[in-house]
Amino acid sequence: MTRFVQQPDYEDAEFIDLSMASATFREVDLSGARMRGVLLLDADIDGAIDGLRVNGVEVMPLIEAELDRLHPERLRLQPTTPETMRDAVDVIEELWQATLRRASVLPEEAVHRSVNDEWSLAQTLRHTIFVVDAWYGHAAALRPNPFHPIGVPASFTTNGAELGIDESAAPTLGEILAVRAERIADLRAYLAEVTQEELDRVRGPNNAIGCPPPAERTAVKCLQVIFSDEWKHVQFADRDLAILEQEYA
Repeated sequence: MTRFVQQPDYEDAEFIDLSMASATFREVDLSGARMRGVLLLDADIDGAIDGLRVNGVEVMPLIEAELDRLHPERLRLQPTTPETMRDAVDVIEELWQATLRRASVLPEEAVHRSVNDEWSLAQTLRHTIFVVDAWYGHAAALRPNPFHPIGVPASFTTNGAELGIDESAAPTLGEILAVRAERIADLRAYLAEVTQEELDRVRGPNNAIGCPPPAERTAVKCLQVIFSDEWKHVQFADRDLAILEQEYA
C-alpha cells in the first residue's frame, strides 16, 4: 500500500479521473473539499463533520437526529446545570462499564490490540484520562500541571513531553482504570459542590503550557467537550471490540 504522510502540497490540489477505491484517510483535513461526480459506495466515515452537503442536502442534522434515536443517552450528555452534569457523569460511567464487561471475557492481550490501526482499548481509555485533564484540569480548573504521565493526547498534540506525558509508558489495564477512576472521582467531587453561577462563569485563559490552547471559557463548555468525547470514544471501543470478539470466538 502506498502511503502519503504529512504532505501539505495537496492543499488546493485537484484530483481528476483517479481511483481511490479502498483508500484510507486518517487524521486528514478535508475542510472545504469539493467532490463532483464521485462514487462513494459502501464508504465508512468517522470524524468531526459540519456543513457537509450531499447532493444539495446538509446531512449532519439528519445524522445527529438518527444518532439521538439510536442512542437516546446522547440527549443526557449535553448538560448545562449541576444536576444534569452529575447525571452525564453517570451516563459515561455506565457506558464504559458495559464496554469493560465485554472486554473482560476476552484474553488480556486483546485490551492492548489495535484494530485497523486504531487505538487499542487501553490507549482509548488513556486518551479519556488526557481529555479530562485537558478540559477539566487545565481549561476549567486552571491547574498548572494537570496532566497524568500515562494520558494519551490526540495525534495533533505534538508536545506531549512538555505536558508531562510519558510517551514510553506501557501501563496495565488495572493501572489505567485506577487513574481514570481518580479523574472521575475528582470530577464528581467538583460537581457535588458546584453552583450554576460557577458553571457559567467565564474563566481563564490558563497560560500554563497545556491543551487546549489558552482561551476564556465557561466550565459548562469545557465539561460538555469531555462528555461528547467520552461518548464518541466508547463507540469506537465498542466497534473494535465487536471485531476482536469475532477473532477470539
